[in-house]
Amino acid sequence: MKGSGDVVAGTTTAEAPLPTQLDWKFSQVFGERTAGEEVQEVDIISAIEFDKSGDHLATGDRGGRVVLFERTDVRNHASRKDLEMDGDPISRHPEFHYKTEFQSHEPEFDYLKSLEIEEKINKIKWCQTTNNSLFLLSTNDKTIKCWKVQEKKVKKIAEMNIHASENGSIASSSTTTSTSYLPNGACAVIPHNHLSTDLSYPSGCSASLRLPVVVTSQDTCLIARCRRIYAHAHDYHINSISNNSDGETFISADDLRINLWNLEISSQSFNIVDVKPANMEDLTEVITSAEFHPTHCNMLAYSSSKGSIRLIDLRQSALCDNHSKILDEREAPGSRSFFTEIITSISDIKFAKDGRYLLSRDYMTLKLWDINMESSPVSTFQVHEYLRPKLCDLYENDSIFDKFDCCLSGDGLRVATGSYSNLFRVFGCVPGSDEATTLEASKNPMRLQVQALPKPARSLGNLTRVVRRGSESPSDVNGNSCDFTSKLLHLAWHPTENSIACAAMNSLYMYYA
Repeated sequence: MKGSGDVVAGTTTAEAPLPTQLDWKFSQVFGERTAGEEVQEVDIISAIEFDKSGDHLATGDRGGRVVLFERTDVRNHASRKDLEMDGDPISRHPEFHYKTEFQSHEPEFDYLKSLEIEEKINKIKWCQTTNNSLFLLSTNDKTIKCWKVQEKKVKKIAEMNIHASENGSIASSSTTTSTSYLPNGACAVIPHNHLSTDLSYPSGCSASLRLPVVVTSQDTCLIARCRRIYAHAHDYHINSISNNSDGETFISADDLRINLWNLEISSQSFNIVDVKPANMEDLTEVITSAEFHPTHCNMLAYSSSKGSIRLIDLRQSALCDNHSKILDEREAPGSRSFFTEIITSISDIKFAKDGRYLLSRDYMTLKLWDINMESSPVSTFQVHEYLRPKLCDLYENDSIFDKFDCCLSGDGLRVATGSYSNLFRVFGCVPGSDEATTLEASKNPMRLQVQALPKPARSLGNLTRVVRRGSESPSDVNGNSCDFTSKLLHLAWHPTENSIACAAMNSLYMYYA
């Protein structure tokens, strides 16, 4: 569904050509459900993440398992470079295959707090690859683990120094013993209850050991090993982990605190943000997401349940209670309601690759921020505006508390997020672009695509730079109502190509353009 702009972006000094709207195609699906198949709770995907190269993809589920996929259609660098030099667009059909899986977390019970700890994977983050081994962090509500996945060669014995059939063998199950006199005068006592089918005596010498002479390595297998466990540092549920660009540290965030870890040290962490008040009755907001800047190792951002995003500089102080910047949009007069604080709570934030722009997702909208402009977002994309009349019903069935992920394309030209009825939406974020596409997580993602009649645009000149579009309801274009039980919460954009992986319940769908 291509949406028209409710508010047109301000005029720009240079008229750059707008990117064309992408034509999304189905690539592949893993774990596709058949009609009427019941989905087990433990099989529902709860986290998804590409590595920096885009050649590996990891998913985590509510059963505590991590599944890895590897790309199989990667071209050689020379042919790719030649295509780029010739100016030809690089469009290829991405193909992934199942690589391995392992049990990352198990259900636990905290006896001190009488609290059950679920095995559900909340977040997965890839670490730097070394020596052809893959490293990643996975976390549930309380414990973070660092995993190493590497190939091990399976060694097989190809040849022995003595063959059992050459001089005979002794095999007996009797409980008695026998005495054998060797040529050198020694006496060998052989227990008959010790089964030995390969005990042989070469002619003219004493008894010899049968040893392997030739060992070959033919097959390889993948082994996942837990290198470190980062535990006992969070009193509340962990909602985020993020790797630092220095490759040595990472952060973990819960509702009230953010901790800084060294990847090589699991016994201690440093608390860098603490919003817990002296009296918990004075608590007004909690931390909902946190992420390191992609290039500045001293800068990170975290969002709150009040819809604001704070940027902090680790060089200012050891405990960063004071933020260096706060990105916050003022509330429109008369717009406050009972649901305002719920729907403005930010569920996810992502930095663009250049680090200048920051994408945030709340229940109703996607917002693109320029970190140098604190007063308002550069663009606002309406995702669930059509649900505003149904907020009471959504509150009753708890759907209003659903937490949706967001992601940006590697080139920074588009953003994406999930919705209900297994739908996800892609928006163009270049000034002047009206791209707003609604896709379905199925083998025919474009079946909902109908061209909506363009609305008359109201130009406000240079009074605003905010772009608001995509407020049409998917039910308005196909006549069907939303299915609030089929929610697409998690998705990830390939770091270098226009390819999206999204999780619909226990199924992993992949698309490319």
